[in-house]
Amino acid sequence: MTAAVVVLAAGASSRLGSPKALADLGGRSALERLTGAALTVSGGEPVRVVVGAHAAEIPAALPALEGVEWIVCDDWRLGRTASLRTAARTIGPGRDIVVAPVDVPLVAADTFGRLARAWTTAGAPASGWLAPFVETASLESKSTPTGSRARFGHPVVLGADLVRGLEALAEDAPLRALRERAAPLLSVPVRDAAILDDLDTPDDLEALQRRFERQG
Repeated sequence: MTAAVVVLAAGASSRLGSPKALADLGGRSALERLTGAALTVSGGEPVRVVVGAHAAEIPAALPALEGVEWIVCDDWRLGRTASLRTAARTIGPGRDIVVAPVDVPLVAADTFGRLARAWTTAGAPASGWLAPFVETASLESKSTPTGSRARFGHPVVLGADLVRGLEALAEDAPLRALRERAAPLLSVPVRDAAILDDLDTPDDLEALQRRFERQG
């Protein structure tokens, strides 16, 4: 995959009470686990990690973290779109981008790989958007009952022209506004429940820790 990988970790984590990037998951931080998986598709490039509210604290807490480039977003209060725009300007024009929020920290390396292969197979469409999905039934069993439905999650891949469109969005526009401009909208099935995670509160963190312990 020639796409640049961007991890969004600029928020204040006010509901969690501490930086999400530094949340402990089995003795390693959420950011360590996510960047480790993302590096498998970075093609030797660093994973760009956008920080903001905790721009000094996060890198200082992870001095040995390898394979990352820190990008500071001064406008982090405006949300994810501002963070992604800052990253795109740093990376430069003409690049597809894999967007991985640190709120979704346990995505498997295999899921990144599936996204990479699906994006290449689709021809890396310049205005495309690719997202992973799971069938709700597959989270509990191998059967697929009639009532199952697809649930989409993160990370997502954005084509270079779509990334360029960030400049035309309002400063505080949500990323879904960019998705509405995408063509085609692509998806790839995975069996990775972690794409649906939302690390936002202490209860969320406790649930992730329990699941990680069961899987470990």
